[in-house]
Amino acid sequence: MTDAALIAIAAVWGALAGTLLPRAAYRFAVPSEEADTGWHTACPAGHPLRGWLGRAHCPACAAPTAPYAPGTYLHPLVTAAVCALLAAATGTRPELGVWLALAPVGVLLAVVDLRVRRLPDPLTLTLPVAALALLAPAALLPEHAGSWTTALLATLALGAAYYVLHLINPAGMAFGDVKLALGTGAVLGWYGWPTVMLGTLAGFTYGALYGGALVVARRAGRRTTIPFGPFMLTGTLTGLLIGGYTA
Repeated sequence: MTDAALIAIAAVWGALAGTLLPRAAYRFAVPSEEADTGWHTACPAGHPLRGWLGRAHCPACAAPTAPYAPGTYLHPLVTAAVCALLAAATGTRPELGVWLALAPVGVLLAVVDLRVRRLPDPLTLTLPVAALALLAPAALLPEHAGSWTTALLATLALGAAYYVLHLINPAGMAFGDVKLALGTGAVLGWYGWPTVMLGTLAGFTYGALYGGALVVARRAGRRTTIPFGPFMLTGTLTGLLIGGYTA
């Protein structure tokens, strides 16, 4: 299979997976102070919601064709772009299947954190388990370019490091970020400790640049908190791309 064909297939997969995210993003986007069950159980008009995947449309509303949450078109575009980049960096190595399976979850987490500054436990706690479970068989296949043992150790190490930061400054490092660090450590650790450090540093750099830009634009103060999850995930993507190219 040519590189172009692989990238195209990955992009199509990402687009298809992205079309399933809007409803889940709405259901998980519940502010912490309002989270009784942990997710929305009804549309904004109060009609009960069923299912987690698909478009954010309520058939019981007066205008059933109108979405009750944004992102119908943006989610597929972002997920397709992420999957295409991962395919370009990883090639036909077996870990690509793992990255493509986890990419929609990463996009979903970023969307929810941007909307309500909250990283849902069902996603953050599932991510490291899924990553390690999927990487285990990939480590047994020929042509893989990573280490499952390092992925496991990086899961624990990065989670512990973020937990220390949370203890030092709970307002600046939320506990949801600590749980997300378990998943980012698992995937970054596959390509080794330099990739773990690179992806983690990239996340902090992106977050600092964004926060600094807000301060310069006078849209935030020095103590304004920002959702850090999207920057952690973008930094992880950066680490995976570089790690995949150089492996």
